[in-house]
Amino acid sequence: MEISGDGAGNRVARLAGGRDQVGRARRLVSAALGRGHPRHDDCVLLTSEIATNAVVHSRSGDGGTFTVTVSCLPDRVRVCVEDDGSAGPPCAGHPLPNGSSQGGRGLPLLDMLADRWGLVREGGRNEVWFEVWSDGDRHPAALPRPAAWVRPAAAARGAAGATSG
Repeated sequence: MEISGDGAGNRVARLAGGRDQVGRARRLVSAALGRGHPRHDDCVLLTSEIATNAVVHSRSGDGGTFTVTVSCLPDRVRVCVEDDGSAGPPCAGHPLPNGSSQGGRGLPLLDMLADRWGLVREGGRNEVWFEVWSDGDRHPAALPRPAAWVRPAAAARGAAGATSG
């Protein structure tokens, strides 16, 4: 695992596209936040879900890599997982290739636990990101929408003023 900073205070790890690397992604987020962070467990769980999706549902799992970026901001945490791309966009309900019924819960968990999340598909790659506010309050209108915004979790919960688009 190669961990570095990106000059903006973010922690970045480029990981091999194997399932064993999902644990490393979780440990990176845990170390960046510290166990005392009020949303530690949510961030670690969501990172595990989107890193697993990168390995299972993208070319990252076929000998590629994925990158995890953790941004600890004063009011929120942002985690991005960028993979090697897939034929179609990530979506809820994909069964795991081995037929297990344990798959398909990652994106619904983002809806439940993240304050905002989205997907960027660019240059043949997927980037799934989420944000959680450190104080536990939901502030969907407090921040501008990124240009590549796909779907905010707040809109899925019916929050006023938050739209997808």
